[in-house]
Amino acid sequence: MDKQKEIRTSKFLSLVLRHKPEVIGITMDENGWVEVDELLQKMASKGKAINFEELQYIVANNNKKRFTFNEDQSLIRANQGHSIDINLALKPKSPPNILYHGTATRFLESIQQTGLEKRSRQHVHLSADKATAAMVGKRHGKLVILEIKATEMQKDGFDFFCSKNGVWLTDKVPVPYLIFPSNE
Repeated sequence: MDKQKEIRTSKFLSLVLRHKPEVIGITMDENGWVEVDELLQKMASKGKAINFEELQYIVANNNKKRFTFNEDQSLIRANQGHSIDINLALKPKSPPNILYHGTATRFLESIQQTGLEKRSRQHVHLSADKATAAMVGKRHGKLVILEIKATEMQKDGFDFFCSKNGVWLTDKVPVPYLIFPSNE
């Protein structure tokens, strides 16, 4: 699969497995799983045909590890990032002391007032390391990395989850748990 087709297909899979399954008319269960055969057939019917081996390649090689198969590879789902209501069936987990969130400086004023909000997504996405936070945040403009007092949040009753691809998830991050970079 050439790189451009891989990128286009990955973006399309993100659209239908995270946000709009109705674009191709796939049926998703309550946990976000879709039958692989149905996905491939419906993609083909919409002019987005790929074969099973290409799908396996995308799942294995997506730089953000956005997708996962079940054990026998008969089902597929997105690991997180859904704007539709699904239950990923994740169990609460103890986070590292500090987590990170990459964003653009243009969002800082709003974040300083309201904290990090999930908005149209099911969770706020956090990273265990600055490099990953930077990779995510730089897509949105001039980068700023925020630190989150995750252990403190958990002690205060906030739940954290870790998706299969290592993205930390929580419902919100109130302002008192954020560490903003100092103005240099």
